[in-house]
Amino acid sequence: MNKEFDVIVIGGGHAGVEAALAVARMGKKSALISMELDKLGAMSCNPAIGGIGKSHLVKEIDALGGIMAQAIDATGIQFRRLNLSRGPAVWSTRVQADRHKYNNYIVNFLKSQAHLSLIEGLAGKILTETNKITGIITESGETILSQAVIVCTGTFLGGLIHIGEKQIKAGRIGENAAYKLSESFHELGFELGRLKTGTPPRIDGNTIDWDKCEAQPGDNPIPFFSHNSSRENFEQAKCYLTYTTKATKEIVKSNSHLSPIFSGQINSSGPRYCPSIEDKFYRFADKETHQIFLEPEGNGTDDIYPNGFSTALPEDVQHLAVKTITGLENARITIPGYAVEYDYCPAHQIKPSMETKKIAGLFFAGQINGTSGYEEAAGQGLLAGINSVLYIEDEKPFVLDRSEAYLGVMVDDLTTRSTTEPYRLFTSRAEYRLALREDNARDRLYSYAKKYGLISDDYLQSFESLKQETEAEILKLKKTRIAISKIGEIGKRFKRKESINLEEFLKQPGITITDLLPLLDSFEETFSNSQEVLERAAIQIKYAGYITKQQREIDKFKKMENETIPEDFTFSNINGLKNEAKEKFSRFQPLSLGQAGRIEGITPGDIAVLSVFLKRHKESIK
Repeated sequence: MNKEFDVIVIGGGHAGVEAALAVARMGKKSALISMELDKLGAMSCNPAIGGIGKSHLVKEIDALGGIMAQAIDATGIQFRRLNLSRGPAVWSTRVQADRHKYNNYIVNFLKSQAHLSLIEGLAGKILTETNKITGIITESGETILSQAVIVCTGTFLGGLIHIGEKQIKAGRIGENAAYKLSESFHELGFELGRLKTGTPPRIDGNTIDWDKCEAQPGDNPIPFFSHNSSRENFEQAKCYLTYTTKATKEIVKSNSHLSPIFSGQINSSGPRYCPSIEDKFYRFADKETHQIFLEPEGNGTDDIYPNGFSTALPEDVQHLAVKTITGLENARITIPGYAVEYDYCPAHQIKPSMETKKIAGLFFAGQINGTSGYEEAAGQGLLAGINSVLYIEDEKPFVLDRSEAYLGVMVDDLTTRSTTEPYRLFTSRAEYRLALREDNARDRLYSYAKKYGLISDDYLQSFESLKQETEAEILKLKKTRIAISKIGEIGKRFKRKESINLEEFLKQPGITITDLLPLLDSFEETFSNSQEVLERAAIQIKYAGYITKQQREIDKFKKMENETIPEDFTFSNINGLKNEAKEKFSRFQPLSLGQAGRIEGITPGDIAVLSVFLKRHKESIK
């Protein structure tokens, strides 16, 4: 029996979940097809959300009505803020998850979502007509029709697991892989490549000597991801830090020839910033030990995730190596580590809207675009979901630029540079990162969430109140004066002054909101009792000059972005343009001069030539 929907989402990982929810919230009839519906939003690798750069994505997903932040806040077992000794541009949040509770939260949320149907099955073929999507056929032969399809296949597309010489066709241990779908993409003319990622073994926590490891407690007050989260006080779980030893290095190096990463069994690229333990000892040969973070997978399980010990060594070697880690001398492995290879479609084949260039109405999101990480996948899924609805409605696509959001940085990196290794987002990738902080995600993105109907009016009203409170707090800090005698060593910087206002105090190097808070109770003026309001006010005061300077840089950037290039513009006919530039422009099909300039290998001279011919082209069609 045929079924018909507005949008079909293939894959129930983090990208698929956000895509399906966005479509449904925008009022379209969506279907999410996944191999196992009880594993929607499952954490295939580390049981945590956030971290450096990634947490900015989570805040942005939340500001656009996504579910990731809400889910991790409700099921997290340890909450921490990172990089607080540095500037607010790189402050980040990381939350340890209860793996099973997070998965269950997502499943239950999706089941209750209006306009969303959940289908258990395996997509086998993409259906098209005159280069336009019409639906899919499942591997069981069922036809499902739609106006748009979003592909979020994760590591399941052509997935192959490696443990030593052993190979298993699967996208995740104990599950199937999607091979017919890869064949369908080949038939449609897509370029496919292979990437690999890996995961460490899981360890029975009862067999670990915790006294030999360094405890890593959570933070209080709890730094929730979502501004709409609240939970009763609860005891946070502890993570622990330990180290490999010289014996670990000896075992790993002497058996590295048995690892498929070194034996030639795997030829695809892995994540540079999350290498396997065998790759670590090879690349950092002079380093005797490496950090291992022991992370609980939940409150109701003894399984421990040894973050930093990803491996594809044979199981017997894994057992020997783990027992040489400090505190793990008697450890028992419950699930072996493994590497997984999978197909992906290099992202020069998609537009910034996540729609493919070959097939109208076909969108790619997540690891199929060459990325790694739950957060990167979720962000792409959300954007693809929004744009699939705009495609159906024949509306202008929703595209964030590099100055607006880390989501924009990520998509621009993918579409202008593609990738030959799994892509991970870092704050260092954003040239305007002072304007793209965790604390101002809603300032930047709520207008879009409102425009597309992704958040409630209550959330909007609550945020407007927060902005008003912040402005009032800034005025109070500017007009309130404090005696030099009350600010200790800092006072020596203000010679021949008896007092300064709190704005001047905050602008001093090394001063943070932590230094300000103890002083506020001594004033007659009543200050906000909200940490968030005070932190927002302090950041705006302290970095006002830098933010103004960065805004000038953003204005210049936007000028180049506004120099648009028609989608049908022919680059091969440009006289005076190097053949290499012609080939790269034709491959990536940039939509603006700014984007063209960010393609690897393109020079300012190439952009100058392109600019001249682009002006001639526009004048010729007036």
